[in-house]
Amino acid sequence: MRIRLLLTLSSGLVLAGCGEQASEPAAPAAAPAAAPPAAAAPTIERKPSPEGAFVYIVSPADGAEVQSPVTIAFGLKGAGIAPAGIDLPNTGHHHLLVDTELATMGLPIPADAQNIHFGLGQTQATIELEPGEHTLQLVLGDVIHVPHDPPLMSERITITVVE
Repeated sequence: MRIRLLLTLSSGLVLAGCGEQASEPAAPAAAPAAAPPAAAAPTIERKPSPEGAFVYIVSPADGAEVQSPVTIAFGLKGAGIAPAGIDLPNTGHHHLLVDTELATMGLPIPADAQNIHFGLGQTQATIELEPGEHTLQLVLGDVIHVPHDPPLMSERITITVVE
């Protein structure tokens, strides 16, 4: 008896789900509750960029075909380099974005395989890249890895790693 009741109920649900009219009218759906306003993501006050400063990739050139490991030379004009944790005016340190874009301007740049930190003040790096096309971009981060305002970012270049 219970099995028959369950089969009858499930058949009714299947028919109702397929657009068939159920024997009893369905109760009107309640209006969805209004979602609370989304809170703005927390951000950190950004240090101002030095007037006229810019970041660039010295080498490799945009469109270059290279072999891995790849040496990337960083360029900076109009600002200085200071290691992470050292708070000097008009300075920062390099971050290399590999095959990614900057996630957010108001938070520290993440540290992972695609967002490489050079917090010791390095001005070049040698990195391993798989064969294929890759994008590279430099971002200058402040004492705590937050991009300046406005951000000091190089043009994004594309290179091809050949075997």
